[in-house]
Amino acid sequence: MGPTRKPNVCRRLSRRALGCFSRDAGVVQRTNLGILRALVCQESTKFKNVWTTHSRSPIAYERGRIYFDNYRRCVSSVASEPRKLYEMPKCSKSEKIEDALLWECPVGDILPNSSDYKSSLIALTAHNWLLRISATTGKILEKIYLAHYCKFRYLSWDTPQEVIAVKSAQNRGSAVARQAGIQQPVLLYLAVFRVLPFSLVGILEINKKIFGNVTDATLSHGILIVMYSSGLVRLYSFQTIAEQAKNGIQEMDCCSLESDWIYFHPDASGRIIHVGPNQVKVLKLTEIENNSFQHQISEDFVILADRENNKNENVLTVTASGRVVKKSFNLLDDDPEQETFKIVDYEDELDLLSVVAVTQIDAEGKAHLDFHCNEYGTLLKSIPLVESWDVTYSHEVYFDRDLVLHIEQKPNRVFSCYVYQMVCNTAEEEETINRSC
Repeated sequence: MGPTRKPNVCRRLSRRALGCFSRDAGVVQRTNLGILRALVCQESTKFKNVWTTHSRSPIAYERGRIYFDNYRRCVSSVASEPRKLYEMPKCSKSEKIEDALLWECPVGDILPNSSDYKSSLIALTAHNWLLRISATTGKILEKIYLAHYCKFRYLSWDTPQEVIAVKSAQNRGSAVARQAGIQQPVLLYLAVFRVLPFSLVGILEINKKIFGNVTDATLSHGILIVMYSSGLVRLYSFQTIAEQAKNGIQEMDCCSLESDWIYFHPDASGRIIHVGPNQVKVLKLTEIENNSFQHQISEDFVILADRENNKNENVLTVTASGRVVKKSFNLLDDDPEQETFKIVDYEDELDLLSVVAVTQIDAEGKAHLDFHCNEYGTLLKSIPLVESWDVTYSHEVYFDRDLVLHIEQKPNRVFSCYVYQMVCNTAEEEETINRSC
C-alpha cells in the first residue's frame, strides 16, 4: 500500500462540527475555529502555492468559489486542483456580468421558495439588469431592470445579506462639454435594494451642488460616506446624523496620489476602518458623556506600515564647475519604494484582520499578507507572496480559513489566480489541538 494521505485540517474540523459532541453545536464550531486560528497563526505554519491559472477575462472569488469568464464559469477553490461546479451558456457582450455578491440564506426566516434556502449570486450585468442566480447551478432565479439614464457598475452590501447598494460609473460628461469647461453636477447614482425579493428602497443622486467637490461616495450600514481629493471624508445619515455626529468628518494626515478609503467594519461591531497608504485606523463610535443622543468617533487602534520615519530624501548633484549641490524633497506617503498598504479585509470566522503590504524593490514589487488581532490590532503572522506584485495593475487578495487567494491583472488584459493552502508541521499541529482542547 502507498503512503496514507494526511487529512485536511480545515475539512476535519468542519466534519467535527456536524457531530453531536455538545448540547450546543455552536460551542463545538467556536472551539473548532479557535483551533484553526491557532494553527493559522503559529510560527511553523506555511501557506503553499498549490495551483495557478490564467484567464483573458477578469477572475473573481466568493466563499470557496472562483469565477471565470465574467462569472459564467464557476470553479471550486477547496480542492487541491480546480474542479468545475457549473458553466452558464455563452452570452453577448451587453449581457455579461460586471460585478456580483454572494447572498446566503438567513437563519430562521421562512422563505417563499425552496430554492431560496440555498446560496445565490446577486449579479449586475453590463446592460443594467440586476440578477439573482443560483450559486450551485447557475440558473437565473430573479431579475430586475435598473435604469437607462446611467451606467451601473458596482455592487456592495449596505446591510450585509439584507440590503445592497448598486453604484453607477462616475459621470465624466462628454468630451465636448469637458473642453468647453462645462462640469456635470451629478457625479454618480446609488440605487438601494432589499434582497429576496428585490425591492427598491431608493435612488440617491450624488450632486456636487449639494455635497461640494466630491470625488467618490459609497453606502454602508445606512451611512453615506462621501470622499474628497484632499483626504477629507464626510459621514451622512439619511435620518439624523447631521444633528447627532461629533467628529463625523475624518481626515487622514497623508500626502499621496491615491485617495484613502473608509468603510464600516464587517464584524458588525459598529467600528469604522479608515485606510491610508501607511496606516490603518480602526475607529469606534461612543456615546458622549451625559448625552446618550450624541456620538463621537475615536481611535480604537492603529496599524502602521514598516517604514522609516524620515519622509525627506536628499539628492546630491555635481555642477559643471565641480560644486556639490544638495537638494531635499518630500516623499509621497504612497511612494512605491516604501511599504504601502494596498488591501485590508476581515476573516469573520477566525476574527482576524488581513492586511496586504507592498514594497517596490528595483523593478519588482514584493507583497506580504499580515494577520492582525481584530480586537487589539496586534500582528500575529506574516505570509510572503512568492509572485511579484506590479503596482501599476489591479490586485485582489482573499483570506478564507486555510486558503489565501491572489488575483492579479497583467499586461494585455491577462488575469492570473494564485491559490495558497495552509500546511502545518504534524507534531506542532497535534500539540496545538491538544492545548486548545
